[in-house]
Amino acid sequence: MEILVRERLRELRKEECETQVQVATDIGIFEQQYQKYERGASLPNLENLWKLADHFGVSVDYLIGRSEER
Repeated sequence: MEILVRERLRELRKEECETQVQVATDIGIFEQQYQKYERGASLPNLENLWKLADHFGVSVDYLIGRSEER
């Protein structure tokens, strides 16, 4: 699951032409924490998964790999 989350976060961020700082600021976390998500060093907690899904306009299921439908 870690690999899928990290890959999808990076893919979505690049599609939106956003920096890691922009995403982190928007969801209210430090840039370093978001970098850990994209590196696969850490998984977002449930609250941050919801925030990331809302930020990118996708479902939590898509972020964690339970669905291919965004």
